[in-house]
Amino acid sequence: MAFTLRSPAFSDGAEIPIVYTCEGEDVSPPLIWEDPPEGTRSFALIVDDPDAPDPKAPRLTWVHWVVYDIPAAARALPEGASGKAMPEEAKEGLNDWKRVGYGGPCPPIGRHRYFHKLYALDLSLPDLGAVTKARLLAAMEGHVLGRAELVGTYRKKRR
Repeated sequence: MAFTLRSPAFSDGAEIPIVYTCEGEDVSPPLIWEDPPEGTRSFALIVDDPDAPDPKAPRLTWVHWVVYDIPAAARALPEGASGKAMPEEAKEGLNDWKRVGYGGPCPPIGRHRYFHKLYALDLSLPDLGAVTKARLLAAMEGHVLGRAELVGTYRKKRR
């Protein structure tokens, strides 16, 4: 079977419920994964939006969540895991709001895509502190056994 990532809150390609956005409770969505590659020692998660600031003229990829050292035995993160219900060993990095933890979808214009990328790694990373996406990707280089992806979309309801 293939390494897969899904959420009981939304399907791949579907809209992310408002509760997980800046217009709702801004809590991290529940995530579930299956069949990681053999030899997985830990997982890392990056959630980002390549459509910022405007999907018709994207200029940057906005980082919403960085997590690493999720234990190899883990197969899920519950709703609201960020800051509260993370596995003991897991560590959260900096998002592009310069805060540690999850920052939900909050697109300034249009419908954006949010890529939830889960990486299976062949090692447990050392404590990198409040790491950025770029630093985490550099630390993971040469250690990725597999990647699973879930994409959700969101467009603000209130203007």
